[in-house]
Amino acid sequence: MNTEAEIKEYITSLPKAKSNEMEELHTLILDIMPTTKLWFLDGKNEQGKVVSNPNIGYGSQIIKAASGAKSKDTTRAFYQVGISANTSGISIYIIGLEDKMLLSNTFLNKIGKASITGYCIKFKTLKDINLEILKEAIRFGFKSHDERNKAN
Repeated sequence: MNTEAEIKEYITSLPKAKSNEMEELHTLILDIMPTTKLWFLDGKNEQGKVVSNPNIGYGSQIIKAASGAKSKDTTRAFYQVGISANTSGISIYIIGLEDKMLLSNTFLNKIGKASITGYCIKFKTLKDINLEILKEAIRFGFKSHDERNKAN
């Protein structure tokens, strides 16, 4: 199955309300970056054990492998922005920001009813947040990666 089919299957497998919101987010991100690389991670490790929620990724970057990684490689390809449904709502991931306070300092007071960590914006439902600010955060995630690449 190709990535687009996996994404569609994942979104449609969710409860109706969450499926609708994930579809809206998927479309929103594709409107921002229409030709971006798509990723689908099913949340399972190499042994087939579930280790995380499934997530959809957008864009591509090279990141440092987590400390303690078994691979000899210290870098790997990964997405820039991701979305995932979870039991308490939806998470948006902005991967690769070097300053772990930047996302929170930039968007927390404007986005609405959401929590923000170093790389994650988490909210219960789309109606709880300001979609224009979320779009700004997503653009920020793609832009910060592009600027970092130009500097290197």
